[in-house]
Amino acid sequence: MRWSSLFASQAAVSSALIATTLFTLSASAQDRTNEQGEAQITDPNQECAPYSYAPVTAALAAGQFPPIWTIATILPNDANAQAKYQSIQSQIPNIQPNGSPASTSTGNFSGFTYPSSDPDCWWTYDQCTTPKLAGLPPDLAGVPEPNTLGYGFDDGPNCSHNAFYDFLSQNNQKATMFYIGSNVMDWPLEAQRGLADGHEICVHTWSHKYTTTLTNEEVFAEFYYTMEAIKLVVGVTPTCWRPPYGDVDDRVRAIAHALGLRTIIWQYDSNDWREGFNNVTVADVDQNYETLIARAQSGTYATGGTIMLTHELNNFTMSEAMKFYTQLKAAFKYLVPMGVATNQTQPYVETNYSLPSFEQYISGTITVTGGVPAATAGSSSSTGSGSSSGKTNSTGAASRALHDGLGILAAGAAFVGLSVKLLA
Repeated sequence: MRWSSLFASQAAVSSALIATTLFTLSASAQDRTNEQGEAQITDPNQECAPYSYAPVTAALAAGQFPPIWTIATILPNDANAQAKYQSIQSQIPNIQPNGSPASTSTGNFSGFTYPSSDPDCWWTYDQCTTPKLAGLPPDLAGVPEPNTLGYGFDDGPNCSHNAFYDFLSQNNQKATMFYIGSNVMDWPLEAQRGLADGHEICVHTWSHKYTTTLTNEEVFAEFYYTMEAIKLVVGVTPTCWRPPYGDVDDRVRAIAHALGLRTIIWQYDSNDWREGFNNVTVADVDQNYETLIARAQSGTYATGGTIMLTHELNNFTMSEAMKFYTQLKAAFKYLVPMGVATNQTQPYVETNYSLPSFEQYISGTITVTGGVPAATAGSSSSTGSGSSSGKTNSTGAASRALHDGLGILAAGAAFVGLSVKLLA
């Protein structure tokens, strides 16, 4: 029976149903106090409805974090951050930010002159992944194990990711999740699910800007406060990161390295994040997936695996991942998190959580230890007064979409002849 017919014919029942529905929604909202309850929500609209989480509310009220979705800077009252920044000064090379932040924070380097010799191993310029500054390890762009795909997703946690994470769980599939600090503060229970489900958590900066355009202090703060946010909410401190848009050079790598972060990049871009911009269509993204699959089937990765850039950004990117999962599993012998592929069995600063080795994972031990540490299992508060006080809301997602849209549109004009890694 249609709801409209029911309402028209039975006014009394209608009133009762409306009252029941309102009660149910209210109770459901009040029950959003822990990761387990949040993971049970199946309606994306309800998933993305505002809620408050007490530790985030308290931390923001105390001024312990920068405003979300703004370029991070070291807070004047943060003695720990100031001391840490001072302690790594000698490790930061004398490399200037690339271009003018007013334009380049969205990726437009068209007016910036840079030497063709690529002295700073700037990935945006030449896809350089082997630093030219002594003492820095190479970026992880592919994985060493043959016929293996380093499996991961950028830009989480997405507030509506339950269906996607359910899918991964149903397939006993773990991945590396690159979380944005502002998203972690906006959607803390969603961030907790990443660890609870056994995924590897890495840093994807605080505000998702082109990092080489930022000052040393801003780069440091983008890393530092994202690490602190993940520690506050999830209970672990990551040791890996991925640069938004791949924009990294030896200055940024040096700051990341000084903070104990390994740089992870990619070899191929699905371009799922570009769908709807710059004439990139669903068919284009499908073709990128299909070309990677064909290469795997033809033996391209018989001596060493690869990494493809994919996202938790929105419904389309997550749906694409689910659509092509079975084909990827058939084409590659193994799909594993980056840390598993490189045997990073101690993925966090804390020692109460481990990843399986590659051999353990492919033998069926996909989780060694897991679950949200007890220290972060506190309940959320039903009080709060806007996102500045820790109340999460969908404006964060809108702001994120705006930042991405600007970056995508501007990136096309970055350099004449700069290749975008399409799978072709």
